[in-house]
Amino acid sequence: MGQLDHLLKKNRAWADGIKAQDPQFFHRLSNQQAPEYLWIGCADSRVPANQIVDLLPGELFVHRNVANVVVHTDFNCLSVLQFAIEVLKVKHILVVGHYGCGGVRAALLNEGFGLISNWLRHVQDVGHVCQNNIVQEAWRRGQPLTVHGFVYDVADGILRDMGLSVASEEDRERVRQNSIDELVQRPVRSGRQKVVQ
Repeated sequence: MGQLDHLLKKNRAWADGIKAQDPQFFHRLSNQQAPEYLWIGCADSRVPANQIVDLLPGELFVHRNVANVVVHTDFNCLSVLQFAIEVLKVKHILVVGHYGCGGVRAALLNEGFGLISNWLRHVQDVGHVCQNNIVQEAWRRGQPLTVHGFVYDVADGILRDMGLSVASEEDRERVRQNSIDELVQRPVRSGRQKVVQ
């Protein structure tokens, strides 16, 4: 018996459960991939993209890394971004952080963890996804594409819109300023009100 047989058993039960509900599900899934959404999120195991937004496999294209960083030198992330935009023709990019992110915390507090410290330096440097040339080119072609900013609260399971939705280059600066204004006035996590003095 292998060390991971319990995972294979769970997978079999999951697949059998899906087939019991929808006998053609895997046949349809294997013949197409046409998600409308690209999720760029943290690799944290408590933040399962499909489950959070209640979408089935094939309905959400996902890229995850520590602290949901998008860097112009990360060919993995850029390849996902390009494939999602140019091949899959996603209409929405969801950049999703989460409260209590250890990666963001480590970066902001300058806590060293070996190799990962190099990666986390980008948390402070990273520009908005909208500045990426792949996104910019899609807008120039007239491709419908909106970039959204969300934050997930592990404490209550709620995904919150951060007021960061950009659908064009012209939109970017206006939305950025509106979002900053809104974030200053918005209630903070889990419905607790921010005290303004």
